[in-house]
Amino acid sequence: MKWDYWIALYVGTHCVARGLRTLTMAAYGATLKGFCKYAQETWPDRGPDQLSAADILKYLEHLRKERHNGASALNRQATVLRNFYRAMVALGHLEPRQNPMAYFPKIKPAARKLPVTLDREEVGKLLDHPKADTVLGLRDRALFTLLYGTGIRASECSGLAEKDINWEESTIRVMGKGGHERTIPMNDEVVHVLRQYRLARGGAKPTDPFFRSREGKALSRNTIYERVRGAARKAGIAKRVSPHRLRHSFATHLIQEGVGLVTLRDLLGHKQITSTQIYIHLTAKDLRHAADKHPVGKLIKRMEELLPNLKLPFQGGALQSRFG
Repeated sequence: MKWDYWIALYVGTHCVARGLRTLTMAAYGATLKGFCKYAQETWPDRGPDQLSAADILKYLEHLRKERHNGASALNRQATVLRNFYRAMVALGHLEPRQNPMAYFPKIKPAARKLPVTLDREEVGKLLDHPKADTVLGLRDRALFTLLYGTGIRASECSGLAEKDINWEESTIRVMGKGGHERTIPMNDEVVHVLRQYRLARGGAKPTDPFFRSREGKALSRNTIYERVRGAARKAGIAKRVSPHRLRHSFATHLIQEGVGLVTLRDLLGHKQITSTQIYIHLTAKDLRHAADKHPVGKLIKRMEELLPNLKLPFQGGALQSRFG
């Protein structure tokens, strides 16, 4: 089938020749398979060389409505499809005029919304949900704790190997976006939960994945998302929870504790500090919420109820006349 052949050719030949990382190639393959599945269900009698830009737009609109993908996620999908079709033209499987992505526009983001975060009680519910009497429960508890306790991405967690954890220094080494490596410290509580899982799971070689499935393979990014979402639902958390929402919560809670932007930027692995500044706006919102919750309003209301006939010096315009 042309779909399978083209995807295998692109990922197995073109991406390998470009020297892309294994995780990147896996993500590209998953994106293309998702597009292929939609195309075969929607246009069963058409191949990848018979689609138009309008068809691609219809697919992206489907992702926006059904998967709640924002502009950034949709542009990532479009980038993969653009590279895929460009490669098919370069390999001679497609005429340039047949490329539906040749003049495909960039999707403009809507007004930027503040990230939704979990409060500390909700985080506690999630971390406490996995059962501690099974290896699987200890694994998920360690997984959720590491995501929230370090703010690493799901992809970084998926790529974590035994050798990437320095138990003596209480640090982990992760490979972030663009192949940038960074070392992140862990506090004692995070280390303790990771040790519990490692002890129950048994030993491993340095190159083995730290978080493993029953078959001993590394947990994929999608599996990590599914484990977090499923546990959050079972724990009774009303919000839609994802690993990235735990990352947002990690950053927001650190800002609330007084951690500086530069430090937070380095922990999160942001290239630009402008990406980190969004959390300042989140905490400003929290400050406004805290101010609105201050008991001074209730105290004044109570005082007015106790002394309904008392004329205060500044009532009835007296304050303005005195200081005006």
